[in-house]
Amino acid sequence: MRSNGIELEDDEVQTAASATVRILQGKRVLALTMHALVHDLEGLELVGEEADAVLIGGADETPETNLVFSHMNLARAFAELELGADLYCLHRNRWWQTKHGPLLDSGAYVAGLEYAAQVEATVLGKPSRSYFEAACEALDADAEMTWMVGDDLESDIAGASSMGMHTVLVRTGKFRPDVVERSRTQPDGIVSSLAHLPEWLEEHL
Repeated sequence: MRSNGIELEDDEVQTAASATVRILQGKRVLALTMHALVHDLEGLELVGEEADAVLIGGADETPETNLVFSHMNLARAFAELELGADLYCLHRNRWWQTKHGPLLDSGAYVAGLEYAAQVEATVLGKPSRSYFEAACEALDADAEMTWMVGDDLESDIAGASSMGMHTVLVRTGKFRPDVVERSRTQPDGIVSSLAHLPEWLEEHL
């Protein structure tokens, strides 16, 4: 973001992983997440059994992720939930966009564990209210004076709208015009790319 000319401090950046560390601090956590996110969970006690919390993270295209979300690991998570652990997830995304097209995301595993263990997962990232509240707090900003820009109608736009934030949908990544037309959630604006955002804001504010 800084290389693109955006001025911000480290503590102004809010991620699902940072929200997770803040909320799950002090708990024993069985984490099933893509390898790239593990270092962002520094500060949590990550365990393989006797967990207080089961955390389902994001998916990616690496071979390691196939191992993380194996039947054996999901069965281990189910066993911990049956023993009383709470279920958490970074998000509930159903799919994400890759150069090869849509790819199944970890929301499917969250739904499967909810069904099997008859529990409800707590979402730590978008579109949870606590996530957007923490982001506004980090920026010392009022929600009604804040703009959310994203390409996911469910996680980005709907989540921010529920907080009273203004929203702009970007026609990249997960954008699908037919989904926007059918949805009850409508952004305040739509731009072709993030590069067009300053011009759009200047025209509409």
